[in-house]
Amino acid sequence: MTVRHDRAGLARRRFLATAALSGATIVGASALGGFDADAAFAAEPSLDPAIADSSFVEGLITGITGSVLEVTSSQGEHFRVQMTNVTSVWKVRATTAEVIEVGDGLYARGVRMPDGVLAADAVWVNIVNLDTEIRGIEKHRLHLAHGHHELVGNVVTDTTASYAGRALTPDLSRLRIGQHAQVLGAWRPADDSVDVVRISVGH
Repeated sequence: MTVRHDRAGLARRRFLATAALSGATIVGASALGGFDADAAFAAEPSLDPAIADSSFVEGLITGITGSVLEVTSSQGEHFRVQMTNVTSVWKVRATTAEVIEVGDGLYARGVRMPDGVLAADAVWVNIVNLDTEIRGIEKHRLHLAHGHHELVGNVVTDTTASYAGRALTPDLSRLRIGQHAQVLGAWRPADDSVDVVRISVGH
């Protein structure tokens, strides 16, 4: 089993190195491991236990030079993240690298190149996973409390809810003021609100 994992890791390193250095277009990162928003929080330190050499970078994007993202982590470290033709990008939903902006938060998974740059196979932009309480409900937004902070949750086209661990549904009519809710979504730096991708209550 270990040998298989090592081979998988080496194969992915070669694959990403090829993509980073030659711009090869072969297959998206989703074929190499989980890419949905849940994957960003599924496990630490590795999101993909089948691949032992996964590396992660988190932080704020401070610059974009071509296909390289300059990132400053919450601990003040500086990283460079190489986007490739096979990097999958999540920002509220699966999208493209063109939507990434300076000032966005980033969580990237990939492999380290010899020069220290992280060649990313998946990037989650502005992703948040918040423990909240519902303080108000409007048609297109929720008023939430996260710790001592009040925030607005924008109800977007794809917002879904899960009630008591049941299957996701677009029906938000069973949300109630005062409920504790886990919110998975994407932060909007412009107004410090959150686009709600999924809200779970009664879990």
